[in-house]
Amino acid sequence: MKKKLAWPGAFLILLAGFLYVATFYAYEPAETLSGFPEPVFAEITEDKETAKLYYWNGASEENGIPFGYEVVIRASGWKKGTREGASVMYHKGEEQVDVISSTNRLILMKKKSPSD
Repeated sequence: MKKKLAWPGAFLILLAGFLYVATFYAYEPAETLSGFPEPVFAEITEDKETAKLYYWNGASEENGIPFGYEVVIRASGWKKGTREGASVMYHKGEEQVDVISSTNRLILMKKKSPSD
């Protein structure tokens, strides 16, 4: 009986480990955006002081950003704010980042804080 439970248990542990690695290592903090996570596998098309534009297959206007990206953003301490169409505002303390998702395009834009 123990052998019958050991294989599915080992499989579930391996699957959970794979999903963790696939989710959390696919994003890294962007220094110019106050540490807001950015997709590692996205192609940067423009990199400005307060905004980054990407070509990324994970972005969609209809569905927004992937669930895994949302999990990483929240795990990084960012809270979801207002949504206007394809734009979603995230905030962490005084910092604000606007995430605009359209078909295969992602824009991360740092908003000026009131103290600036």
